[in-house]
Amino acid sequence: MSAIVTLKKGGGRMLKAGGMWIFDNEIDTIAGNFENGDVVAVRDFDGYPMGKGFINQNSKIRVRLLTRRMEQEIDKAFIFGRVKDAWEYRKKTVDVSSCRVIFGEADFLPGLVVDKFSDVLVVESLALGIDRFKAEIIEDLKQVMAEDGIVIRGVYERSDAKVRLNEGMERMKGFIGEEFDTNVPIVENGVKYIVDVKDGQKTGFFLDQKYNRLAIQKLCKGARVLDCFTHTGSFALNAGIAGAKSVLGVDASELAVRQAEENAALNGLSEVVRFRCADVFELLPELERAGETFDVVILDPPAFSKSRNSIKNAVKGYREINLRAMKLVKNGGFLATCSCSHFMDYELFTKTISQAAQNVHRRLRQVEYRTQAPDHPILWAADESYYLKFYIFQVVDER
Repeated sequence: MSAIVTLKKGGGRMLKAGGMWIFDNEIDTIAGNFENGDVVAVRDFDGYPMGKGFINQNSKIRVRLLTRRMEQEIDKAFIFGRVKDAWEYRKKTVDVSSCRVIFGEADFLPGLVVDKFSDVLVVESLALGIDRFKAEIIEDLKQVMAEDGIVIRGVYERSDAKVRLNEGMERMKGFIGEEFDTNVPIVENGVKYIVDVKDGQKTGFFLDQKYNRLAIQKLCKGARVLDCFTHTGSFALNAGIAGAKSVLGVDASELAVRQAEENAALNGLSEVVRFRCADVFELLPELERAGETFDVVILDPPAFSKSRNSIKNAVKGYREINLRAMKLVKNGGFLATCSCSHFMDYELFTKTISQAAQNVHRRLRQVEYRTQAPDHPILWAADESYYLKFYIFQVVDER
């Protein structure tokens, strides 16, 4: 390491608050030689040591911090320690049969996501600096898991997100090591799934909702359930396995619906849990006009907002689907609703749901508020790590 990054006076506010990022407009000077992806030292405008991180001049996130200790060597022992800590944390907090084992900045390995589906790892690398450590981290993960008797039979890379282009990196997808069947069977909350790690969304399956799916089971026994944006059927199948009378899962993707139907058959639930390929925004008004009502309605939409510039339209979208869903919930029934957009923060999401309830003259009784599963830890001051908001309400008529 030969380069030193010096912040502008007043720069590095996120970093000083406990975050991990330094933006391009916060840097005063860079002294010394470096290549993009190298580890550099970071100092405040007055020379105060801030830590070490990797630099990339192609990215607006110019430096991603690895450590706040200037004396720390970024070597094999350092990387192994980070990996070991991440695995030990999961063993204490979640069911590790399938879980996220590395969650980027929240595990102090910025830009890297690794999911474990049974005996397969799926890797998503989103930053140039961490990409250099990718092979090493995979081997370290295999080693720490082997110490617990877990043998990883295959690794697949899903570094095909568009954000890699912002780092000056190509999108990548494919096997790391030997090839294997990319349709991976897993069991979560007693529900069986086939996870398509090659062509499924992101890494193949949304592990962050694991315990939120479990939370809706107790509401669904004997219930008529509507699951919107069902994807591969995870909430719908949790309702079905909990003893729902009938479940309708809806998604706009034909591929997702086909996979959901296969998952229903896998669990012997094809007669109870059915799926429909439709646009949720169009279907909900149709169901309302037809006089349909449900005991439980679940909303698990994609992120309507992926930037601050699109937040206004996102608010309209969240308000609309929640308003429509509330109209379909029987008096005394339940609504489970969530947002996975980091930019749709807790306060705004809560306000939007409240407005929807007022518009349709329904009263909400909060059952619980939840976030992402503990294998997606929220690192305080690193706001990007807190993204999933999940409410369960009882919906009642005004009285």
